[in-house]
Amino acid sequence: MPQVGQEYVAIGRRKSARARVRLSRGTGKITVNGREVQDYMAREVLVMMTKQPFDATENTDRFDVRARCDGGGLSGQAGALRLGIARALVQIDEKYRHPLRRAGLLTRDARKVERKKYGQPGARKRFQFSKR
Repeated sequence: MPQVGQEYVAIGRRKSARARVRLSRGTGKITVNGREVQDYMAREVLVMMTKQPFDATENTDRFDVRARCDGGGLSGQAGALRLGIARALVQIDEKYRHPLRRAGLLTRDARKVERKKYGQPGARKRFQFSKR
């Protein structure tokens, strides 16, 4: 268990979003870019997604989170925050690795937007074919 005042730092990434997470002993307060997580994440689903690592390890009100998120959109930032929190929890205690791994929270989601190709309107979409 961390001592009072001790912080654990981890980085999470998702799509083009990055989250630098600082975890310390506290009361369960989550602050993202200086704002409460409920204010920053517009949808309740994203707030739930952010708290998943604490639910998986049964640490709901034991740690405070301070995070800096940048890049991408809110959904990507929520995914990055979730990964960062999970990685920081593993730093705190190795026994959290198994439940987090079982819940799939330690795996980086490597999917990114596929680039647009020339001669097409999008990455996969084609212009309408005309035989004559």
